Amino acid sequence: RRSAAASRGVPRSSAGDAVSLAFLFPGQGSQFAGMGKDLVEAFPEARRVYERADAALQPMGLSVSKASFEASDEDLRQTAVTQPAIVTHAVAVLEVLKAKGVAPSVAAGHSLGEYSALVAAGALTLEDAVVLVRRRGLFMQEAVPAGRGAMAAVIGLAPEVVAEACAEAAAATREVCSVANFNAPDQTVVAGSASSVAKAAEILKARGARRVLPLSVSAPFHCALMKPAEEKLAPFLAAAAFRPLAIPVVTNVDARETTSSEVARESLRRQICSPVRWVESVQRLAVLAPSGVEAGPGTVLAGLAKRIAKDWPMKITSTAAALATFAP
Repeated sequence: RRSAAASRGVPRSSAGDAVSLAFLFPGQGSQFAGMGKDLVEAFPEARRVYERADAALQPMGLSVSKASFEASDEDLRQTAVTQPAIVTHAVAVLEVLKAKGVAPSVAAGHSLGEYSALVAAGALTLEDAVVLVRRRGLFMQEAVPAGRGAMAAVIGLAPEVVAEACAEAAAATREVCSVANFNAPDQTVVAGSASSVAKAAEILKARGARRVLPLSVSAPFHCALMKPAEEKLAPFLAAAAFRPLAIPVVTNVDARETTSSEVARESLRRQICSPVRWVESVQRLAVLAPSGVEAGPGTVLAGLAKRIAKDWPMKITSTAAALATFAP
């Protein structure tokens, strides 16, 4: 007879003991043209995920398969396309790993990735998640006219220095500027109006920032300018079926784990205008599990993890080749 842990897909050591494993799900910026095509060709579990996502999104005018496999990088940068594409890829990876007997004991997702984490925890179905993030992306695109908002990554300054510069820029321009992502000890992303972010960049360079890199995004995420998107998405989150979480998820807004479906639902609403506390989230994951897996496209989160928890092992699963040889 299979053990209870094995029947749940929990990875096991050679001695037969259950292995604790954190799954980290990526957000926007990890997408790439052709993403997921190799997974669908190699694994029937991935193919079924893409078929389910396509069926769920067809009434909303999107084929996530076509967008992922055939669209250009520029088309994939449109957030209403990016968001369901990344969640679908992440869940495809999740299902392939589960078929290999590997599943998370705890999860977290960077911004958008929190939806994938909640699918992994059993709180949301894939169908509900991709429909919610399609709406989330559309509402975010509508919240700020093109060219009016901006984001920038600040390298080489402490986060408190970046936050002070944002406050000064907001006061000087009388427009929104705030920290959007605490990504790593030396990398903080800011968001707001284009003029306010430009002013913050001037201040930050004068204070010794190694680099201030404008980000190619379709909206200024995780700041007060996203309030219209939060208000539009809130009733859809309220109406969605959230089930109790089978494993803890570390939320972006609090950097603490929860198994409460209502806390998870509220966290998704709050995160739209709140900063992603990723440094603290990874530090918490490293306490809860001895190693992590980046489940989804790209290697962004593995790179950040090396800068946050240097001795915490992380594995990457973004390609069919990586999944074929994966062992926890």
